Amino acid sequence: MQTENELKELVRQKYSEIALQDKATNQSSCCGAGGCSTEVYNIMSDDYTTLEGYNPDADLGLGCGLPTEFAKIKEGDTVIDLGSGAGNDCFIARRQTGEKGKVIGIDFTTAMIDKARANAEKIGFHNVEFRQGDIEKMPVTSGIADVVVSNCVLNLVPNKEAVIKEIFRVLKPGGHFSISDIVLEGGLPAKWKEVAELYSGCVSGAIQKQVYLDLIKTAGFTNITLQKAKPIVIPDDILSNHFSAEEISEYKTGGARLTSVTVYAEKPVTEKAACCEPGCCN
Repeated sequence: MQTENELKELVRQKYSEIALQDKATNQSSCCGAGGCSTEVYNIMSDDYTTLEGYNPDADLGLGCGLPTEFAKIKEGDTVIDLGSGAGNDCFIARRQTGEKGKVIGIDFTTAMIDKARANAEKIGFHNVEFRQGDIEKMPVTSGIADVVVSNCVLNLVPNKEAVIKEIFRVLKPGGHFSISDIVLEGGLPAKWKEVAELYSGCVSGAIQKQVYLDLIKTAGFTNITLQKAKPIVIPDDILSNHFSAEEISEYKTGGARLTSVTVYAEKPVTEKAACCEPGCCN
């Protein structure tokens, strides 16, 4: 079993490689020796091209939803994008916040930060900022954001509870998030955890759907809403690079289900006071 730091380094290395490729290269590349459909990084992505603010240079085809479509971003808002990559969601959010707003993208991969900054410079967006950092400990002050978005990133983070607590910290009272992610129902075979590609491709790092929702509730969020859900089907040509026919059959008949979900939740305007005497929380 890999440690949290080893998993982070695995993700950093893989996404550094992806940052140096364009979307077409990513989608045409193979996931192993011999012909195959697409890499696991691309089989979950949704179509961004119809959204205002879309920039093809920033679209690497790495998401599993369209959180900015559901995020209720208003003009003048401050928005934080977790795992901002080449800047795709940030630029769409900037279209919604306008010149009076601010968008902060956070990514811990140097190559992604460099690419996103170059894209922002080309577009001429001067209120879009990219900061390198770990989303388990965000490089932003508390209570700064009206909205937090993220697209298929939390499943890559070993300590998801820490990230959700950080989202709560950086949001203003009354702020909210809309996050697309991969969740699991049922159990994956143990071997999945050993396959690096399936972890860095957002699959084997997924946790149980109910556990995911419970972490959000426990952090203090309210009005938790499932905005969108779609099943994730991994093609046999990807699975066969890592598993035998018997293992693939076991997975398909085992009842495990991977789903892309977009979840919305709000930080209360006033936080509950801590109990200071017996009976005060009743």
